[in-house]
Amino acid sequence: MLRRFIPFVLVLLLVPVAPVLAQRAVPQTRAEIQLSFAPVVKKVAPAVVNITSRKAVTVARNPFLDDPFFQFFFRDFGRMAPERRVQQSLGSGVIVAPDGLIVTNHHVVAGGDEIEVVLADRRSFAARIVASDERADLAFLRVDSGGERLPTVPLGNSDAIEVGDLVLAIGNPFGIGQTVTSGIVSATGRTAPQLDRDVSFIQTDASINPGNSGGALVDMEGRLIGINTAIFSRSGGSIGIGFAIPSNLVQARMRGLGGGSGGELVRAWPGARVQTVDAAIADSLGLARPAGVLVAEVYPGSAAERAGLRPGDVILSVDGAEVSDPQALGYRLSLHTMGERATLAVRRRGETMTLRLPVEPAPETPADVTRLERGSALDGAVVANLSPAFNERIGLDPFERGVGVIEVRPGSPAQLWRLRPGDVIESVNGQRVASAAELRRATRGALRRLDVRRNGERFSVTARG
Repeated sequence: MLRRFIPFVLVLLLVPVAPVLAQRAVPQTRAEIQLSFAPVVKKVAPAVVNITSRKAVTVARNPFLDDPFFQFFFRDFGRMAPERRVQQSLGSGVIVAPDGLIVTNHHVVAGGDEIEVVLADRRSFAARIVASDERADLAFLRVDSGGERLPTVPLGNSDAIEVGDLVLAIGNPFGIGQTVTSGIVSATGRTAPQLDRDVSFIQTDASINPGNSGGALVDMEGRLIGINTAIFSRSGGSIGIGFAIPSNLVQARMRGLGGGSGGELVRAWPGARVQTVDAAIADSLGLARPAGVLVAEVYPGSAAERAGLRPGDVILSVDGAEVSDPQALGYRLSLHTMGERATLAVRRRGETMTLRLPVEPAPETPADVTRLERGSALDGAVVANLSPAFNERIGLDPFERGVGVIEVRPGSPAQLWRLRPGDVIESVNGQRVASAAELRRATRGALRRLDVRRNGERFSVTARG
């Protein structure tokens, strides 16, 4: 009988991983094989913390109470009110500054009403979110230690690690308490479609499990080289394929923290749509082998346009580091702070040139979120002006321009015109509309035809009769 296929599942966790070898050498004697990691663990473990995030949620006491039949018969018994419960998640974190700055994963603390940090010596502190970056899955917390300098883990250079280096992972798997596992670096610059992040991950076979998220990956010198964030798994437990966010990205994000609280860390946006160069593309461009990323589109007025990038260019490297996919490009730009310039090696028509790309956030124009109501032929729709920054926040393609549909009220005239959230309205009665204000004016009269773009495809809706 054929065995049933069990797919791999990507699991986000709270995981600490281990450090990189300073001097790389294969053990030569029995005595060397019996060497211990204990000195590294003693150095690092005090700075790895457990994190508990609590969030109040509202749930129905009984699923049958959603049924109108039961609601009718039990309405007088006081059992219809929803129940308030506290949802709790466990993770790990690493103290990176003696004044109480802690780095962890965004998904560990996202939406938390209360965040508690427990040190290795079992002292407990309330923590607040300083800043977070959902796309990189990083968050920074701060605790008030009363002026006491807390133990820290020094940050290492994640670009210096190599495949095969020994590493240690330290965290709180399944909430059982601080645990140390060892392994090697299995790969660097790793990306995966399921990991929707602008990060080139470090892959390790050190055992990491749910609860390890946000923990430390350290080298044999006790330096932080990664923050563990996810695993591939059949069952939710470790099978030796774990991913860590490189420490160089942590350092870059720390430089951009400032003194705020609860803010979003700004990400670099080059303004170029790129794709991986495969064998077919490399052959068509006359490249000796697949390398770099192909520029497919340049956003007008963006940093990419001002740097001189053109569609058809191939970006080979950023600051001397090769880029092999769009995530690698985003990661390398993320290592810069806003206002700096990244050095690109670009291949154009058989020649290699150097371009200087300004590192800056996605541009944003006033969204002018508008609810179309009575008097508009599209009554029931909420629309807004699109721009790269606004689009990223609501989950639209950053390159979409024009008037976007944010919400559609069920049963409204807007729904009868087949509008859905995420649509882009291009024209009304054959006249292009470039802003929410123009759309509001254009739909005050009779509506005969609507031209819409959805998921990159265009279609028209015309009035019946």
